Amino acid sequence: MNIPAKKTLPRLSVAGTLCVAVILLASGCATVKSPLRESLNSPVPEVQACASWYKALDHAVDDAKVRDAEDFRIPGFPYLRTDRFLASFRTTAADNSATFDAWVTHLEALDTTARRYEIANLPPAAFPIRDVPDPRAALVRTQTCAARLARTDLDSPDRRALLVARAVVPDAYSSWKRVVGLYALTRYPFMKGVEGWHEQAREMFRDARAGTRTSAPLIRHHAVGPSVTPDRIASIFSGLQVDALGIPKLDAAERETLLDAYAPVYDIETGGPYDRFGTLVWQGHEAPDVDVDRPVVYRRLAFTQFHGRSLIQLVYTVWFSERPKSHAIDLLAGRLDGVVFRVTLGPDGLPLVYDTIHPCGCYHMFFPTDRVTPLPPPESGMEWAFIPVTLPAIGAAQPVVVRIASRTHYVVDVHTLDGPDAGAPYRFAAANELRAMPLGDDRTRSAFGPDGIVPGTNRMEHLLFWPMGIDDSGAMRQWGNHATAFIGRRHFEDADLIEKRFALR
Repeated sequence: MNIPAKKTLPRLSVAGTLCVAVILLASGCATVKSPLRESLNSPVPEVQACASWYKALDHAVDDAKVRDAEDFRIPGFPYLRTDRFLASFRTTAADNSATFDAWVTHLEALDTTARRYEIANLPPAAFPIRDVPDPRAALVRTQTCAARLARTDLDSPDRRALLVARAVVPDAYSSWKRVVGLYALTRYPFMKGVEGWHEQAREMFRDARAGTRTSAPLIRHHAVGPSVTPDRIASIFSGLQVDALGIPKLDAAERETLLDAYAPVYDIETGGPYDRFGTLVWQGHEAPDVDVDRPVVYRRLAFTQFHGRSLIQLVYTVWFSERPKSHAIDLLAGRLDGVVFRVTLGPDGLPLVYDTIHPCGCYHMFFPTDRVTPLPPPESGMEWAFIPVTLPAIGAAQPVVVRIASRTHYVVDVHTLDGPDAGAPYRFAAANELRAMPLGDDRTRSAFGPDGIVPGTNRMEHLLFWPMGIDDSGAMRQWGNHATAFIGRRHFEDADLIEKRFALR
C-alpha cells in the first residue's frame, strides 16, 4: 500500500519547515499534538472511521499480547513504522516531495508487514473487531484505512513536520538503570571484564588457526541452493537501480541470488544435541524448541549507510536449543542460543565487512576485509569495534567459513573456504517466518514477545549486568532490538554502525 501514485505531496511550507526545527528542539508543534486524535474527531466520516479502526485494532493486538516489536511504531501515525536505517533519512526526506514520498513508502511497508503478522497471531476470540469478522477482512480494512489516513495527514505541512520529528527509534538502553546502577563508576570494572573476554576470544582464534583447539568433533554444514557465479553478481550491481533516497531496488530473484551467493559455511564443534541447529517450532513450552532434524538458516536482507551510500547487508542466523550449563551456577546458560552472521557488501557487490553477534546482542565481533581501514573510537573507554582477525579481499559469490565452538557457541574463527564445502546440508528460511510460527489448528504465534524478547530465554546474568542499562541482558531478541555494548551505546541495526568504524582504502 502506497500513497496514490498520481498525487505528489506538497513540499513543506516555510511554516512547516520552521515547525520541523521547533519539533526537533521541543518535541512538538503547538498546532499538532496527535494526528490520530484529530482524525478520531474528524468531520469526515471515512477519516473518523479509519482512525477508530486503528484504535480498536491496536487495543485487540495489545490485549492479546501479540504486538510485533521489530520496527518502531511512530506515535500519532498508526499506519507507519520505522527502523534505525529509515530513521536516518528523516531530515533528507523533508527536502523535497520525491524523497518524502519514497521515505513514506518504506515506512508504510514496514507497518503493513508488521500488521500482517499481528493480525495473523490474534486469537479467533478477538474477532469480530468492530464490524470486521476475520483476519483477512482485517488486513483489507487496515490497508484501505492506511491509504485514507495518509492522504489526510500528509497533505498537512504541520503533520509532515511532526512525522519527520517523531520517526526516531529510541535506543535500547535504560538511562534510569544506569543512573541507579552508578554507571559512571561501575562501567570501569565492566570494561575490564569486556577486555578479558576480548583476550579470551583472541586466544580461541589463535588456537583455531593453529589447529590446537581441544574441541568436540568438527562437522561442516553447507547451504543447499543454486550456485551463483561472479558474473551474476556483477550483472546485478552493474544495473542496480536506486530510489529517490538512494536505497537499492532489488527484485525478489535478485535478493535470493545475493543471499544464496554469500551464505556461510559453518564448521561446528559438535559435542552434543545442543550444538545442532535447526528450525524453531512451538511444542507447548514457554520458549520455542529447535527441530534439529530440519537444519535451517534464517536469513534476511538489510541496508546500512556508508559514507553517502546505502549498502546491502545479508544476515544469516542459526538457532541452537540451549547454551548448556558449564557448572552449577552458570550465569550465561539458558534456553535457546544462536549465532547471527552479517555480510556488508560494497557498491560493487563484493564483501567489505563481516560481523557477528549472538541473538542476545552479545559478543559483537567485526571481521573487516583488507578493502577497508578501521577507524578509531571517538573517545577511550567504550566498546567500539573488536576485530579478532582481518580477512583478505573476498571475491564475488565467495562464501566464508564460520567456526562455532561447542556449548558456548562462540565464533572462534572466520576464514575463506579452504576446501570443498561438502558436509551436512542446510536449507534456508525467511527470518520473517519467526514472526508467525504455526501453533496448530490454523493458529500462529510469534517467537518473540511484545517486548522483542523470546520468552523463556532469560539468563541469570541480568542480575549482575543491569547497571549497564540493558533490560534482561542475555535473553534472545528480535531483529531491531539488539543492544551490543555494555560500555557506551551501540545497536546491531544502527544505520551508521559500519561507516563510523571503517573507511574504504
